[in-house]
Amino acid sequence: MANDTVKLLIVDDEEFNCKLLMRHLNKEGYTNVDMAENGAQALEMARAGGYDLVMTDIEMPEMDGIAVLEAMKSDMRLRDVPVIMISGVEDMDSIVKCIELGAEDYLRKPFNPVMLRARVSASLEKKRLRDMEGMHLSQIKIEKKKSDDLLNVILPSLAAGELKATGKVIPRRYDDVAILFCDIVGFTSFCEKHDAEEVVSGLQSLFTAFEKITNDQGMEKIKTIGDEFMASAGLMRINSNPLLSAVKCGLDMADATAALDIGWEVRVGINAGPVIAGIVGDQKYQFDVWGDTVNTAARMAGQGAPGTVVMTYEAWLQVQDECQGRSLGQIEVKGKGKVELVECNGVL
Repeated sequence: MANDTVKLLIVDDEEFNCKLLMRHLNKEGYTNVDMAENGAQALEMARAGGYDLVMTDIEMPEMDGIAVLEAMKSDMRLRDVPVIMISGVEDMDSIVKCIELGAEDYLRKPFNPVMLRARVSASLEKKRLRDMEGMHLSQIKIEKKKSDDLLNVILPSLAAGELKATGKVIPRRYDDVAILFCDIVGFTSFCEKHDAEEVVSGLQSLFTAFEKITNDQGMEKIKTIGDEFMASAGLMRINSNPLLSAVKCGLDMADATAALDIGWEVRVGINAGPVIAGIVGDQKYQFDVWGDTVNTAARMAGQGAPGTVVMTYEAWLQVQDECQGRSLGQIEVKGKGKVELVECNGVL
């Protein structure tokens, strides 16, 4: 740092000594120098002044330099400010005590200009290096937080925590998980008639609302696929009734879509059962779930009327006491043949 940008504080009860030291420092280019006539004043100024270096006499009445040093090193705001102790007496015990308390250096009166320049310069250089180290550590913390935040966006929170702690996420089978797929009706034709900014802005608003809803209902977002939003319940968060959470989530998503007044409607399909979950990919992590439960939920999304939640009759039996709905009859489902489906349009 340039000498004229450095802020120094001289502490001495004798004005002559203060002014003499200030003249020496001014000759070296240190022009931003303040003076304090006692220890109490020095501490008050140090706490308010943002000094780069404090130079204090040891022998002072009321509060001596050692007490000033001790107070600064115990104050978390001042402990890293370097302190050079000054004395007209060669008292080895005092010098040792000052070094043990954390003094940066020691100067003997009368001042030798060469020694003064060297010790002030060395103390300021050490502070500069410590400040740089602190800035680097702060930047590392900021970048780590960005990395952690990004990881939590990509992965469910518990999976992200496991990955950070162990470097991997162990694939697992889960027995009772609800899977939800929500897609936008007529999205392709909407894209053809509107500009890109309007399309992406609409998706951003909608999916942001969906993320809040999934969290409020005890679910977790898995991923988005084009205009489709996928979430789970009972996967990595404890949930006593995953399927009911998925029903409530789907209905809330339909209401949120209407409230945004974009002109969109959504269809929601859900299913519950066993799934396998894990992470694939090395360069781009992708947390995903697999199994018949997932495939069936995906098939349900396109079967019902907009604003409703569709599930198989077997799934309906798990939530029939809490929900209201109507049968869609036997419908051909890819990979399943004819399956009775139920359209849920509300909760009791």
